[in-house]
Amino acid sequence: MIKLIATLIQLILIYKSQKVITITHQLITKMDNFMKTLLLLSMVFASVNASDITLHNQNILEAIEEMQKANYFTFIMLLNIAPPDLFAGNVTFLMPTDSMLAKATMPDNSIVDFLLRHTIPSPLLFDHLIHFPTGSLVPTSSPDLMLKVTNNGRQSFFLNNVRIRSPNICTSGSSIRCHGIDGVLQQTGLNIPAQPIPFQTTNSSNPPAAAPLPAVSPPTSTTDGGLNPAHQAGGAVPPAAHLATGKQTSGSHRRNSSEGSFQIIINVYLIVVSFIICFT
Repeated sequence: MIKLIATLIQLILIYKSQKVITITHQLITKMDNFMKTLLLLSMVFASVNASDITLHNQNILEAIEEMQKANYFTFIMLLNIAPPDLFAGNVTFLMPTDSMLAKATMPDNSIVDFLLRHTIPSPLLFDHLIHFPTGSLVPTSSPDLMLKVTNNGRQSFFLNNVRIRSPNICTSGSSIRCHGIDGVLQQTGLNIPAQPIPFQTTNSSNPPAAAPLPAVSPPTSTTDGGLNPAHQAGGAVPPAAHLATGKQTSGSHRRNSSEGSFQIIINVYLIVVSFIICFT
């Protein structure tokens, strides 16, 4: 009788041990599948971010190469000093000449502000800008600076009294445009032109644009004597004016995208850990 009981106990132990082995094997298989899935997700997110960075770098490199050919070396140096995620594309740079930047006073901590003042948050060729009527207001990436257009033709197109002297320098990239200007745009709106250039009217015909722009009336004065950038004829605004006039947030969008991808990976990892704890 005792031998029979001992035999039954051995059989029960063997059965349980086999069941434990089976469960353990299943758990290991599921863990392996989870780890493979986690690794695959990590590779997918990494490839997406790498593609975004590659495209951004390609656009910047193409623009810088064109700036070098036009001898805007000081502006290139400022772009290299600035944070790499300050501009992610879809911008227009307004570039003072090297001689004008040599005369400008610029503390190290104001380089970002300088670049934001000289950036329109939309890629605009000169063929687009030339259709902005006099009095139009164009936003910059700086929250406190709007550019007032004075349009007297292709050879006499001014933004806040600073003339565009070399249009369409950057055209190769898909999302970056740049134009050479005759002065430095100041935060106060009082700019430093290279030389006072009288307004002159040319008889040159306007080039065809991709789409006609709505007519815009000059800005009205507010009670305190300032300009009212919101006043436009019929509520219409220049094509770039629908963009946010605050500091460009493309860098923050890229950071938020990266943080979101990282958070997804963390969540998957926590699910795997919870699954392991449930079976231990």
